Amino acid sequence: MLDTVNLPINEITTETLRNYLSNYKNNSTAGMVTIDNIRRTLSSFFAWLENEDYIVKSPVRRIHKVKATKKVKETLTDENLEKLRDTCSNVRDLAILELLISTGMRVGELTRLNIADMNFQERSCIVLGKGNSEREVYFSAKSKMYIEKYLETRTDDNEALFVSLIKPYNRLGISGIEIAIRNLGREANINKVHPHKFRRTMATMAIDKGMPVEQVQKLLGHIKIDTTMEYAMVNQNNVKNSHRKYIT
Repeated sequence: MLDTVNLPINEITTETLRNYLSNYKNNSTAGMVTIDNIRRTLSSFFAWLENEDYIVKSPVRRIHKVKATKKVKETLTDENLEKLRDTCSNVRDLAILELLISTGMRVGELTRLNIADMNFQERSCIVLGKGNSEREVYFSAKSKMYIEKYLETRTDDNEALFVSLIKPYNRLGISGIEIAIRNLGREANINKVHPHKFRRTMATMAIDKGMPVEQVQKLLGHIKIDTTMEYAMVNQNNVKNSHRKYIT
């Protein structure tokens, strides 16, 4: 932005930035979500300049959030989940799959888990989420069974819960899990399978089955409940049934 407008920081006005965003949109294939992300970045930058007394007032204050069309993001159906389970060729990937499905944890949280973090008796574990905040999540009996089976096959002494399938058995990183999940999706002939999709699926299933959204928020580690609602695409049939029950 600074290279484009070519002005000293204290001479950049609201109109300057509006023109910049408008030109960026017109001269690129960027969508409205991208434009609003740029606006947010500029807002943070100029707010910092204001706080540090480099400028008197942020010129972004009067630039409102860019409205974008919200797309309903896909979740995995019960049939798709079964296809993915059937496609797993090793118990490690099956354990990862079940853990993602039942906990809805972020892929980064999963990679940081150690064997010692798992409480198999209570079927729970403590994960380290965004902002270094810890929270307790719970996994299914099926997850427990496959994780224990997987650990029985391990011959290494790595403390990580999930490691590579070949020596030197290093801790599995985010990219390793993403590749494994993507390959499973490809083999099962299911489009766009990635770890985050399990998180959205878990939230949707939980709300559809009647779990209060506040509890889903707690499980997912969201600060704002609005974020949870964006993840959870409530089943339209449930909305129709509830309307008939409560309204008509």
